[in-house]
Amino acid sequence: MKTPLVEIDGDEMTRVLWDVVKERLILPFVDLKTEYYDLGLMNRDATDDAVSAESARAILRLGVGVKCATITSNAARQEEYGLKKLHPSPNATIRAILDGTVFRRPIAVSRIRPSVSCWKKPIVIGRHAYGDVYRAAEMAVGKGRVELVYTPAEGGPQRRITVADFDGPGVVQGMHNTEASIRSFARACFLYALEEKLPLWFAAKDTISKTYDGRFKEIFGEVYENEFKAACEAAGISYFYTLIDDAVARVVKGEGGFLWACKNYDGDVMSDMIASAAGSLAMMTSVLVSPSGAFEYEAAHGTVQRHYYKWKQGEKTSTNPAALIFAWTGALAKRAELDGIPELASFARRLEAATLAAIEGGEMTGDLAKLSVPAPAEAAPVRPLDSWEFIGAVANKLGEP
Repeated sequence: MKTPLVEIDGDEMTRVLWDVVKERLILPFVDLKTEYYDLGLMNRDATDDAVSAESARAILRLGVGVKCATITSNAARQEEYGLKKLHPSPNATIRAILDGTVFRRPIAVSRIRPSVSCWKKPIVIGRHAYGDVYRAAEMAVGKGRVELVYTPAEGGPQRRITVADFDGPGVVQGMHNTEASIRSFARACFLYALEEKLPLWFAAKDTISKTYDGRFKEIFGEVYENEFKAACEAAGISYFYTLIDDAVARVVKGEGGFLWACKNYDGDVMSDMIASAAGSLAMMTSVLVSPSGAFEYEAAHGTVQRHYYKWKQGEKTSTNPAALIFAWTGALAKRAELDGIPELASFARRLEAATLAAIEGGEMTGDLAKLSVPAPAEAAPVRPLDSWEFIGAVANKLGEP
Protein backbone atom coordinates (compact mmCIF):
# COMPACT_ATOMS: atom_id res chain seq x y z
CA MET A 1 0.00 0.00 0.00
CA LYS A 2 1.12 3.55 -0.73
CA THR A 3 -1.40 5.61 1.25
CA PRO A 4 -2.75 4.47 4.63
CA LEU A 5 -6.39 3.66 5.23
CA VAL A 6 -8.13 5.41 8.10
CA GLU A 7 -8.98 2.53 10.44
CA ILE A 8 -11.78 3.31 12.90
CA ASP A 9 -12.26 0.82 15.72
CA GLY A 10 -15.60 0.34 17.47
CA ASP A 11 -17.48 -1.45 20.21
CA GLU A 12 -18.66 -4.76 21.61
CA MET A 13 -18.90 -7.90 19.46
CA THR A 14 -17.96 -6.15 16.23
CA ARG A 15 -14.77 -4.85 17.90
CA VAL A 16 -13.88 -8.42 18.91
CA LEU A 17 -14.43 -9.77 15.40
CA TRP A 18 -12.72 -6.76 13.80
CA ASP A 19 -9.39 -7.96 15.15
CA VAL A 20 -10.05 -11.59 14.12
CA VAL A 21 -10.88 -10.55 10.54
CA LYS A 22 -7.70 -8.46 10.38
CA GLU A 23 -5.47 -11.20 11.80
CA ARG A 24 -6.85 -14.08 9.69
CA LEU A 25 -7.97 -12.46 6.44
CA ILE A 26 -6.07 -9.20 5.89
CA LEU A 27 -2.62 -9.09 7.49
CA PRO A 28 -1.30 -12.39 6.04
CA PHE A 29 -2.03 -11.11 2.52
CA VAL A 30 -1.67 -7.31 2.57
CA ASP A 31 1.13 -4.96 3.60
CA LEU A 32 -1.50 -3.01 5.51
CA LYS A 33 -0.92 0.62 6.42
CA THR A 34 -3.53 2.37 8.55
CA GLU A 35 -3.98 5.52 10.55
CA TYR A 36 -5.83 4.22 13.61
CA TYR A 37 -8.61 5.92 15.58
CA ASP A 38 -10.34 4.29 18.54
CA LEU A 39 -14.03 5.23 18.51
CA GLY A 40 -14.87 2.78 21.27
CA LEU A 41 -17.35 4.37 23.65
CA MET A 42 -14.89 4.78 26.52
CA ASN A 43 -12.30 6.54 24.35
CA ARG A 44 -14.93 8.84 22.89
CA ASP A 45 -15.91 9.74 26.44
CA ALA A 46 -12.28 10.22 27.48
CA THR A 47 -11.64 12.59 24.57
CA ASP A 48 -14.99 14.41 24.94
CA ASP A 49 -15.80 12.90 21.52
CA ALA A 50 -13.02 14.86 19.80
CA VAL A 51 -11.77 11.57 18.33
CA SER A 52 -14.92 11.22 16.21
CA ALA A 53 -14.26 14.51 14.42
CA GLU A 54 -10.54 13.71 14.13
CA SER A 55 -11.31 10.43 12.36
CA ALA A 56 -13.64 12.19 9.91
CA ARG A 57 -11.03 14.81 9.06
CA ALA A 58 -8.51 12.00 8.53
CA ILE A 59 -10.84 10.40 5.97
CA LEU A 60 -11.07 13.71 4.11
CA ARG A 61 -7.27 13.96 4.16
CA LEU A 62 -6.42 10.36 3.18
CA GLY A 63 -9.46 9.62 1.01
CA VAL A 64 -10.52 6.20 2.33
CA GLY A 65 -11.62 4.93 5.72
CA VAL A 66 -12.94 1.65 7.12
CA LYS A 67 -15.10 1.73 10.24
CA CYS A 68 -16.22 -0.80 12.83
CA ALA A 69 -19.70 -0.49 14.35
CA THR A 70 -20.00 1.88 17.32
CA ILE A 71 -22.41 2.43 20.20
CA THR A 72 -24.60 5.51 20.16
CA SER A 73 -24.93 6.33 23.84
CA ASN A 74 -28.25 6.66 25.66
CA ALA A 75 -29.20 6.84 29.34
CA ALA A 76 -28.78 3.09 29.83
CA ARG A 77 -25.34 3.12 28.20
CA GLN A 78 -24.30 6.14 30.24
CA GLU A 79 -25.08 4.26 33.44
CA GLU A 80 -23.52 0.99 32.21
CA TYR A 81 -20.22 2.59 31.16
CA GLY A 82 -20.12 5.46 33.67
CA LEU A 83 -19.95 8.08 30.93
CA LYS A 84 -19.37 11.73 31.73
CA LYS A 85 -22.19 12.71 29.39
CA LEU A 86 -24.17 11.52 26.38
CA HIS A 87 -22.36 12.02 23.10
CA PRO A 88 -23.93 12.23 19.64
CA SER A 89 -23.86 9.35 17.20
CA PRO A 90 -20.31 9.06 15.84
CA ASN A 91 -21.79 8.15 12.46
CA ALA A 92 -23.79 11.39 12.44
CA THR A 93 -20.62 13.35 13.32
CA ILE A 94 -18.62 11.71 10.53
CA ARG A 95 -21.45 12.09 7.99
CA ALA A 96 -21.82 15.78 8.79
CA ILE A 97 -18.10 16.47 8.35
CA LEU A 98 -17.88 14.47 5.12
CA ASP A 99 -21.22 15.90 3.87
CA GLY A 100 -21.71 12.44 2.44
CA THR A 101 -24.40 10.14 1.11
CA VAL A 102 -24.68 6.58 2.44
CA PHE A 103 -25.17 3.78 -0.10
CA ARG A 104 -26.22 0.41 1.30
CA ARG A 105 -26.37 -2.75 -0.80
CA PRO A 106 -27.29 -6.33 0.19
CA ILE A 107 -24.71 -9.07 -0.22
CA ALA A 108 -26.53 -11.57 -2.43
CA VAL A 109 -25.98 -15.35 -2.26
CA SER A 110 -28.13 -17.94 -4.01
CA ARG A 111 -28.64 -20.08 -0.91
CA ILE A 112 -30.28 -17.18 0.95
CA ARG A 113 -33.45 -16.17 -0.85
CA PRO A 114 -35.18 -12.84 -0.09
CA SER A 115 -38.33 -13.06 2.00
CA VAL A 116 -39.97 -10.90 -0.69
CA SER A 117 -40.30 -13.65 -3.28
CA CYS A 118 -40.47 -11.40 -6.34
CA TRP A 119 -37.06 -9.78 -5.69
CA LYS A 120 -34.51 -11.01 -8.19
CA LYS A 121 -31.87 -8.25 -7.98
CA PRO A 122 -30.47 -6.27 -5.02
CA ILE A 123 -32.08 -2.96 -4.06
CA VAL A 124 -29.51 -0.30 -3.16
CA ILE A 125 -30.47 2.41 -0.67
CA GLY A 126 -28.98 5.89 -1.11
CA ARG A 127 -29.49 7.65 2.23
CA HIS A 128 -29.05 11.38 2.62
CA ALA A 129 -26.69 11.63 5.57
CA TYR A 130 -27.43 15.13 6.81
CA GLY A 131 -30.16 16.95 8.67
CA ASP A 132 -33.78 16.06 9.34
CA VAL A 133 -34.51 14.46 12.72
CA TYR A 134 -30.81 13.62 13.28
CA ARG A 135 -29.88 17.28 13.72
CA ALA A 136 -33.23 18.48 15.04
CA ALA A 137 -33.86 20.86 17.94
CA GLU A 138 -36.61 19.67 20.25
CA MET A 139 -38.18 20.43 23.59
CA ALA A 140 -41.02 19.54 25.89
CA VAL A 141 -43.53 22.37 26.36
CA GLY A 142 -46.58 23.27 28.37
CA LYS A 143 -49.60 25.41 27.62
CA GLY A 144 -48.73 28.18 25.19
CA ARG A 145 -47.77 28.97 21.60
CA VAL A 146 -44.80 27.55 19.67
CA GLU A 147 -43.54 29.48 16.66
CA LEU A 148 -40.87 29.15 13.99
CA VAL A 149 -38.96 32.43 13.65
CA TYR A 150 -36.55 33.33 10.84
CA THR A 151 -34.19 36.30 11.25
CA PRO A 152 -32.47 37.25 7.95
CA ALA A 153 -28.70 37.63 8.32
CA GLU A 154 -28.68 40.70 6.08
CA GLY A 155 -31.33 42.43 8.14
CA GLY A 156 -34.93 43.09 7.34
CA PRO A 157 -38.14 41.95 8.98
CA GLN A 158 -38.40 38.63 10.75
CA ARG A 159 -40.70 35.93 9.43
CA ARG A 160 -42.66 33.74 11.81
CA ILE A 161 -45.28 31.04 11.61
CA THR A 162 -47.23 29.33 14.34
CA VAL A 163 -46.36 25.68 14.86
CA ALA A 164 -49.12 24.96 17.35
CA ASP A 165 -51.13 26.45 20.21
CA PHE A 166 -50.88 24.03 23.12
CA ASP A 167 -53.69 23.63 25.65
CA GLY A 168 -51.46 21.43 27.80
CA PRO A 169 -48.15 19.56 27.81
CA GLY A 170 -46.65 18.48 24.48
CA VAL A 171 -43.44 18.11 22.54
CA VAL A 172 -42.05 20.04 19.57
CA GLN A 173 -39.27 19.46 17.09
CA GLY A 174 -37.60 21.72 14.55
CA MET A 175 -35.78 20.10 11.60
CA HIS A 176 -33.61 21.69 8.94
CA ASN A 177 -31.60 20.97 5.81
CA THR A 178 -29.50 23.01 3.42
CA GLU A 179 -29.82 23.34 -0.33
CA ALA A 180 -26.09 22.72 -0.69
CA SER A 181 -26.38 19.38 1.12
CA ILE A 182 -29.46 18.34 -0.85
CA ARG A 183 -27.67 19.11 -4.12
CA SER A 184 -24.64 17.08 -3.02
CA PHE A 185 -27.00 14.22 -2.16
CA ALA A 186 -28.68 14.38 -5.56
CA ARG A 187 -25.36 14.52 -7.45
CA ALA A 188 -23.96 11.60 -5.46
CA CYS A 189 -27.02 9.51 -6.28
CA PHE A 190 -26.88 10.24 -10.00
CA LEU A 191 -23.13 9.55 -10.10
CA TYR A 192 -23.62 6.24 -8.25
CA ALA A 193 -26.48 5.26 -10.56
CA LEU A 194 -24.30 5.93 -13.61
CA GLU A 195 -21.31 4.06 -12.16
CA GLU A 196 -23.39 1.02 -11.16
CA LYS A 197 -25.74 1.26 -14.17
CA LEU A 198 -28.86 1.31 -11.99
CA PRO A 199 -32.21 3.08 -12.47
CA LEU A 200 -32.67 5.79 -9.83
CA TRP A 201 -35.78 6.38 -7.75
CA PHE A 202 -36.24 9.30 -5.38
CA ALA A 203 -39.17 9.33 -2.98
CA ALA A 204 -40.40 11.93 -0.50
CA LYS A 205 -43.76 13.30 0.70
CA ASP A 206 -44.15 16.63 -1.05
CA THR A 207 -47.95 16.40 -1.03
CA ILE A 208 -47.85 16.89 2.76
CA SER A 209 -44.51 18.63 3.30
CA LYS A 210 -44.94 21.07 0.44
CA THR A 211 -41.97 23.30 1.30
CA TYR A 212 -39.47 20.95 2.97
CA ASP A 213 -39.95 17.77 0.94
CA GLY A 214 -41.07 19.86 -2.00
CA ARG A 215 -37.62 21.48 -2.17
CA PHE A 216 -35.96 18.05 -2.18
CA LYS A 217 -38.10 17.08 -5.16
CA GLU A 218 -37.35 20.33 -6.99
CA ILE A 219 -33.58 20.07 -6.47
CA PHE A 220 -33.44 16.45 -7.62
CA GLY A 221 -35.36 17.46 -10.74
CA GLU A 222 -33.07 20.44 -11.39
CA VAL A 223 -29.89 18.40 -10.92
CA TYR A 224 -31.20 15.70 -13.25
CA GLU A 225 -32.32 18.09 -15.99
CA ASN A 226 -29.30 20.39 -15.86
CA GLU A 227 -26.43 18.01 -15.06
CA PHE A 228 -27.26 14.35 -15.66
CA LYS A 229 -30.14 13.90 -18.09
CA ALA A 230 -27.98 13.51 -21.19
CA ALA A 231 -25.57 11.08 -19.51
CA CYS A 232 -28.41 9.04 -18.03
CA GLU A 233 -30.25 8.82 -21.33
CA ALA A 234 -27.05 7.81 -23.14
CA ALA A 235 -26.47 5.06 -20.56
CA GLY A 236 -30.11 3.93 -20.63
CA ILE A 237 -30.61 4.88 -16.97
CA SER A 238 -34.00 6.21 -15.92
CA TYR A 239 -34.85 8.67 -13.14
CA PHE A 240 -38.19 8.32 -11.37
CA TYR A 241 -39.80 10.42 -8.62
CA THR A 242 -42.72 9.19 -6.57
CA LEU A 243 -44.21 9.59 -3.10
CA ILE A 244 -42.55 7.56 -0.35
CA ASP A 245 -45.65 5.49 0.37
CA ASP A 246 -46.06 4.71 -3.33
CA ALA A 247 -42.39 3.72 -3.48
CA VAL A 248 -42.85 1.26 -0.60
CA ALA A 249 -45.84 -0.32 -2.36
CA ARG A 250 -43.87 -0.63 -5.61
CA VAL A 251 -40.78 -2.04 -3.90
CA VAL A 252 -42.55 -5.04 -2.38
CA LYS A 253 -44.11 -5.97 -5.74
CA GLY A 254 -41.11 -5.32 -7.99
CA GLU A 255 -38.04 -7.31 -9.02
CA GLY A 256 -35.49 -4.93 -7.46
CA GLY A 257 -32.37 -3.89 -9.31
CA PHE A 258 -32.43 -0.13 -8.72
CA LEU A 259 -31.04 2.64 -6.51
CA TRP A 260 -33.64 4.05 -4.10
CA ALA A 261 -32.66 7.53 -2.91
CA CYS A 262 -34.20 8.39 0.47
CA LYS A 263 -34.13 11.29 2.88
CA ASN A 264 -32.17 10.68 6.08
CA TYR A 265 -34.83 9.05 8.28
CA ASP A 266 -36.48 7.19 5.40
CA GLY A 267 -33.11 5.77 4.39
CA ASP A 268 -32.33 4.71 7.95
CA VAL A 269 -35.57 2.72 8.17
CA MET A 270 -35.72 1.39 4.61
CA SER A 271 -32.11 0.16 4.58
CA ASP A 272 -32.84 -2.08 7.58
CA MET A 273 -36.04 -3.29 5.94
CA ILE A 274 -34.20 -4.11 2.70
CA ALA A 275 -31.37 -5.82 4.59
CA SER A 276 -33.69 -7.96 6.69
CA ALA A 277 -35.92 -8.90 3.76
CA ALA A 278 -32.87 -9.72 1.63
CA GLY A 279 -31.63 -12.15 4.29
CA SER A 280 -29.81 -10.59 7.23
CA LEU A 281 -28.70 -7.24 8.61
CA ALA A 282 -25.23 -8.76 8.68
CA MET A 283 -25.35 -9.11 4.88
CA MET A 284 -25.56 -5.38 4.06
CA THR A 285 -22.64 -3.29 2.86
CA SER A 286 -22.43 0.45 3.51
CA VAL A 287 -20.27 3.19 2.02
CA LEU A 288 -20.38 6.90 2.84
CA VAL A 289 -19.44 8.93 -0.24
CA SER A 290 -18.32 12.53 0.19
CA PRO A 291 -18.66 15.04 -2.67
CA SER A 292 -14.96 15.77 -2.13
CA GLY A 293 -14.14 12.22 -3.24
CA ALA A 294 -13.60 10.61 0.18
CA PHE A 295 -15.09 7.20 1.06
CA GLU A 296 -15.87 5.51 4.36
CA TYR A 297 -16.78 1.79 4.36
CA GLU A 298 -18.53 -0.02 7.22
CA ALA A 299 -20.99 -2.78 8.01
CA ALA A 300 -24.59 -1.58 8.06
CA HIS A 301 -25.42 -3.34 11.35
CA GLY A 302 -24.75 -2.42 14.97
CA THR A 303 -22.40 -3.68 17.66
CA VAL A 304 -24.32 -6.94 18.40
CA GLN A 305 -24.67 -6.25 22.13
CA ARG A 306 -26.41 -9.53 23.00
CA HIS A 307 -23.65 -11.65 21.50
CA TYR A 308 -21.00 -9.52 23.22
CA TYR A 309 -22.41 -10.30 26.64
CA LYS A 310 -22.38 -14.01 25.78
CA TRP A 311 -18.78 -13.74 24.56
CA LYS A 312 -17.78 -12.06 27.82
CA GLN A 313 -19.18 -15.11 29.61
CA GLY A 314 -16.91 -17.38 27.59
CA GLU A 315 -19.24 -18.41 24.76
CA LYS A 316 -18.18 -18.47 21.12
CA THR A 317 -21.08 -16.81 19.36
CA SER A 318 -22.35 -17.19 15.80
CA THR A 319 -22.19 -13.49 14.92
CA ASN A 320 -22.05 -13.05 11.14
CA PRO A 321 -18.89 -11.11 10.14
CA ALA A 322 -19.64 -11.00 6.39
CA ALA A 323 -20.44 -7.29 6.30
CA LEU A 324 -17.31 -6.51 8.35
CA ILE A 325 -15.26 -8.45 5.78
CA PHE A 326 -16.92 -6.54 2.93
CA ALA A 327 -16.20 -3.24 4.69
CA TRP A 328 -12.51 -4.11 4.54
CA THR A 329 -12.68 -5.31 0.93
CA GLY A 330 -14.55 -2.17 -0.14
CA ALA A 331 -11.94 0.07 1.48
CA LEU A 332 -9.01 -1.93 0.11
CA ALA A 333 -10.49 -1.92 -3.41
CA LYS A 334 -11.07 1.84 -3.30
CA ARG A 335 -7.52 2.45 -1.98
CA ALA A 336 -6.25 0.26 -4.83
CA GLU A 337 -8.27 2.24 -7.37
CA LEU A 338 -7.11 5.62 -6.10
CA ASP A 339 -3.45 4.59 -5.77
CA GLY A 340 -3.26 2.39 -8.87
CA ILE A 341 -2.49 -0.95 -7.16
CA PRO A 342 -4.17 -3.67 -9.26
CA GLU A 343 -2.88 -6.53 -7.11
CA LEU A 344 -4.57 -5.01 -4.04
CA ALA A 345 -7.85 -4.71 -5.95
CA SER A 346 -7.48 -8.32 -7.05
CA PHE A 347 -7.01 -9.45 -3.45
CA ALA A 348 -10.13 -7.56 -2.32
CA ARG A 349 -12.20 -9.34 -4.98
CA ARG A 350 -10.66 -12.70 -4.03
CA LEU A 351 -11.58 -12.19 -0.38
CA GLU A 352 -15.16 -11.34 -1.33
CA ALA A 353 -15.34 -14.40 -3.55
CA ALA A 354 -13.96 -16.59 -0.76
CA THR A 355 -16.58 -15.27 1.67
CA LEU A 356 -19.41 -15.99 -0.78
CA ALA A 357 -17.95 -19.39 -1.66
CA ALA A 358 -17.94 -20.43 2.00
CA ILE A 359 -21.63 -19.53 2.32
CA GLU A 360 -22.59 -21.11 -0.98
CA GLY A 361 -20.73 -24.24 0.15
CA GLY A 362 -22.95 -24.52 3.23
CA GLU A 363 -20.46 -23.05 5.73
CA MET A 364 -22.33 -20.17 7.35
CA THR A 365 -23.19 -18.57 10.67
CA GLY A 366 -26.40 -19.38 12.48
CA ASP A 367 -28.39 -16.41 11.23
CA LEU A 368 -27.95 -17.60 7.64
CA ALA A 369 -28.31 -21.31 8.43
CA LYS A 370 -31.86 -20.64 9.60
CA LEU A 371 -32.66 -18.90 6.30
CA SER A 372 -30.83 -21.17 3.89
CA VAL A 373 -32.90 -22.82 1.19
CA PRO A 374 -32.66 -26.62 0.80
CA ALA A 375 -29.44 -27.46 -0.96
CA PRO A 376 -29.55 -29.20 -4.34
CA ALA A 377 -28.44 -32.82 -4.30
CA GLU A 378 -24.95 -31.97 -5.54
CA ALA A 379 -24.39 -29.18 -2.98
CA ALA A 380 -22.87 -29.54 0.45
CA PRO A 381 -25.34 -29.52 3.35
CA VAL A 382 -25.53 -26.50 5.64
CA ARG A 383 -22.99 -26.56 8.46
CA PRO A 384 -23.72 -23.87 11.08
CA LEU A 385 -20.51 -22.29 12.36
CA ASP A 386 -19.51 -19.92 15.10
CA SER A 387 -17.84 -16.66 14.04
CA TRP A 388 -14.28 -17.96 14.41
CA GLU A 389 -15.07 -21.13 12.45
CA PHE A 390 -16.68 -19.10 9.67
CA ILE A 391 -13.67 -16.78 9.40
CA GLY A 392 -11.52 -19.92 9.30
CA ALA A 393 -13.65 -21.33 6.48
CA VAL A 394 -13.18 -18.10 4.53
CA ALA A 395 -9.42 -18.28 5.17
CA ASN A 396 -9.38 -21.83 3.81
CA LYS A 397 -11.21 -20.70 0.66
CA LEU A 398 -8.77 -17.83 0.29
CA GLY A 399 -5.77 -20.18 0.43
CA GLU A 400 -2.16 -19.41 1.21
CA PRO A 401 -0.77 -15.85 1.06
